[in-house]
Amino acid sequence: MANDKKSLVVVESHAKTKTINAFLGEEFTVLSSGGHVVDLPKSKLGVDVGNGFQPQYLLIRGRGKVVKQLRNAAAKAAEVILATDPDREGEAIAWHLAEILKKNNPRISRITFNEITRGAVLRALENPRPIDLNLVEAQKARRVMDRLVGYQVSPILWRTVCTGLSAGRVQSVALRLICEREEEIEAFVPQEYWLIDGTFQGRRTEPFQARLIKVANEKPAIPNEQAATTLVEDIRQQEWFVKDIRKSKVQRHPPPPFTTSTLQQDAARRFGFSTSMIMVIAQQLYEGVKLGGEGPQGLITYMRTDSVRVADEAIEAVRSFIASNYGLEYLPSEPRRFKSRAGAQEAHEAIRPTAVSRTPRSLRKYLTQEQFLLYELIWQRFVASQMAPAQLLQTAVDIVSGNDELYLFRAHGSEVLFRGFLQAYEETPREDDEQEEAPTTKVPENLSVGEKLVLLEVSPSQHFTKPPPRYTESSLVKTLDALGIGRPSTYAVIVSTILERNYVEKRDRRLVPTELGRTVNKILVANFPDIFTVKFTARMEAELDEIEAGKRPFLEVMERFYRPFQRALEAAEGKQLQIRDSLQEKTDEHCPVCGKELVIRWGRHGRFIACADYPRCRFSKSMEQEEVAVDEKCEQCGSPMVVKNSRFGRFLACSAYPKCKNARPYKIGIKCPKPGCDGDVVERRTRRGRTFYGCSRYPECDFVSWQEPVLGPCPSCGNKLLYKRYTKVKGTTLHCPECGQEFAQELATSPSTIHNE
Repeated sequence: MANDKKSLVVVESHAKTKTINAFLGEEFTVLSSGGHVVDLPKSKLGVDVGNGFQPQYLLIRGRGKVVKQLRNAAAKAAEVILATDPDREGEAIAWHLAEILKKNNPRISRITFNEITRGAVLRALENPRPIDLNLVEAQKARRVMDRLVGYQVSPILWRTVCTGLSAGRVQSVALRLICEREEEIEAFVPQEYWLIDGTFQGRRTEPFQARLIKVANEKPAIPNEQAATTLVEDIRQQEWFVKDIRKSKVQRHPPPPFTTSTLQQDAARRFGFSTSMIMVIAQQLYEGVKLGGEGPQGLITYMRTDSVRVADEAIEAVRSFIASNYGLEYLPSEPRRFKSRAGAQEAHEAIRPTAVSRTPRSLRKYLTQEQFLLYELIWQRFVASQMAPAQLLQTAVDIVSGNDELYLFRAHGSEVLFRGFLQAYEETPREDDEQEEAPTTKVPENLSVGEKLVLLEVSPSQHFTKPPPRYTESSLVKTLDALGIGRPSTYAVIVSTILERNYVEKRDRRLVPTELGRTVNKILVANFPDIFTVKFTARMEAELDEIEAGKRPFLEVMERFYRPFQRALEAAEGKQLQIRDSLQEKTDEHCPVCGKELVIRWGRHGRFIACADYPRCRFSKSMEQEEVAVDEKCEQCGSPMVVKNSRFGRFLACSAYPKCKNARPYKIGIKCPKPGCDGDVVERRTRRGRTFYGCSRYPECDFVSWQEPVLGPCPSCGNKLLYKRYTKVKGTTLHCPECGQEFAQELATSPSTIHNE
């Protein structure tokens, strides 16, 4: 039978099957595993610590149908080719699939490709290789470490703070960075200082500005208005001369093409995208977008990378493009070779377009607005990376007072002589560059040394020193990358997890720790002082890299990790009551029952007020929550309704309580999706505190969902109802029940979203 001669190619995602199917002929069948098919059990630790830390993998619930389909296809295929992603996770998925499918077909090989193009896929098929067990062991070590920390530390948080909390090997260190930055900000005492700028004019020049930088050869310290006024009065009495004019030509070289970290930083700064949204869009560009008659094409190389290496053929193509489209003066004599940071995976490439000839403008009609912005950014940065440096003329003019040169002003100017790579790409200012710098001005051409100047105006200005800025998603990723914490595949998940856990919230795009986040961090830092640290976490990441490189065995790294972790864990478990008591906060209130002091405690549903004499006195009451007004009236008394919180979650109550005790479930603003039902979707909680969503007409309507329904439309099919999902791998995403597509949360509500054609 012809079907028996087909080769089975297994990839990770459904979207990728469409693209690769278009490249391969009828001799191949391309199927998707949908990611991992086995994982550690959710109900128990799943790691045999006493037996070499061996994981006990189980088939993931709901993946039985996929595995059955793959087994049937493998049994009929001539061979099985595993083409999952070219990283640790992809290698581990390939190994798990091989273990499952080898009984059905022992002819199994592994291929990898850095870009989903016809040429790359065909070359990979010509060069199959065995599964890299070092990569598999590194992924196993990472998974086991994360499970040990998550499943053994989180229960301590449940018993001392409240249920539903979690600790993570890397996420907790990111939380610590954010909390410590907040403590720095709170402890910061701003200092007043003043700057003085002068406006000068020469005999043949327009007015220009300069800043006072020295008084009596010392940097001026001007602490208050009185000191500034005294200086200004004296400065106005002086005569002024040009002491020196310095001009220098400098070159500004282009940055390397993007890694995962630098792409997330730049795209977040420019477009305000979250890191998880950036990775979802990049995944779409990597897996393929339908380009009219060309069919689906992968537009960028693999997006999880810390390497800035570029393949020779790609360099050759972009140099040819630069010469043809920008001119030979924009092409350096030799190709640029960028050096990746130590420990980077040089087998990968930087993120670049798969074909530089596909300009952003040529693809505009095939891409959504978000896809277009990200592709254009990747394309521009890659082209710029191989262009000539920009040439700048920098000028500094020193202006001194009288013969004693008591005061020194300096004017800075910068002029672009040749734009070079700036024709294609310009970097955005970094968010943390908030220091007061001397202003740049257009320095007049016809000034000469010794020339007398007229001081037209002196302008003192008041300033205050600033605390370090709060992290944004962009600057947190930059810090994690610089400290060696996390890897390209985890940055977005780390940020998404601490937001999802309500440890951190966003204010004006800045990450601010919540009371819950600060409490969790306080417990972890106090009881695991050597575990949740930058140094320890970075060392573990480096040792995972060494497993991957075959330099260290799995067991040695696990033992080096587990010994100090186990000691800290046992110590923390022995003082849980002490930890719980340390979280109590005093109030100014007294118990109405026994008169003892009231304190704030943490309970399974958050903070509450209780008598300090518990358990002899069991008086307690909820913390006063801020009531949020809504545009609804009470149907019983006509008073405004407000949103309140209880142990069962949010609910609507009459603002006239206790006179009116009318209350009803909290509506999330979406109509019940069940056909024929005119009810509203409302938020509820189970007895164990887990939130779920049901219909307001229950029990007449039995609609219920663990996933939060949200308004679309779906960017792929236009369906109006979507569901919010959270996974450790992808963070928060939206899922369309109609077409099965999954995408970033922001894409569903973005007004600029354009459907793929």
